[in-house]
Amino acid sequence: MIRVAAVGDIHMGLDSQGLLRPAFETLPECADLLLLAGDLTRHGTPEEARVVAQEVRGLAVPVVAVLGNHDHHDEQPEKVTALLQDAGVTVLEGEAAVVECAGTRVGIAGTKGFGGGFVGRSAGEFGEPVMKEFVRTTRRSADSLYAALKELDDRDCAARVALTHYSPVADTLAGEPPEIHPFLGSYLLAEAIDTVGADLAVHGHAHLGTEHGMTAGGVRVRNVAQPVIRRAFGVYRLGTA
Repeated sequence: MIRVAAVGDIHMGLDSQGLLRPAFETLPECADLLLLAGDLTRHGTPEEARVVAQEVRGLAVPVVAVLGNHDHHDEQPEKVTALLQDAGVTVLEGEAAVVECAGTRVGIAGTKGFGGGFVGRSAGEFGEPVMKEFVRTTRRSADSLYAALKELDDRDCAARVALTHYSPVADTLAGEPPEIHPFLGSYLLAEAIDTVGADLAVHGHAHLGTEHGMTAGGVRVRNVAQPVIRRAFGVYRLGTA
């Protein structure tokens, strides 16, 4: 049994140092790894990223993250990524990583994702160039998630997790105004997950959403935005039999 701790949308600022560290230090007692589902900072500044880095530096479990839209706001995602990596965090964007935990190998495929909407209510790659680019951005992100999950086929993993910031399903958006669902996720992410397969999908972004959902193919989806789970992290169990 693998215990996956996960949280997103912690939105740390310069006044946040130390808020989550005490809880994170208890992780070895209840979890085998920690996933961070984006929006780790408020505005994506290097100064805020340093605060996040100190919260997770030297933890006794592996830490894997994707960035969120807030982490891109200051247009320095490379610096945010570098600061987190310096603290020992594996930051993914269209990539896969394998971590050793609980005596086994867990594969994580990660990408930020993007908007676009869900089946029957989604944007199309048609019209103005900016609209086409909006949908193409989502498609590229979903394609990169597919490729990352596919890469894990050959890496001897006991379990696979899809880690995104934007949601792959509408289920976990219940509670959010329907008008903004196209800006909270895309069905293309779920298509990538279902096509390759995963044991769990984790995302954030939807602060007023719902924790539990499922893809059409039966993959469990969990919205771990901190305003939704209302705790330092949630813990989700994966069987490895």
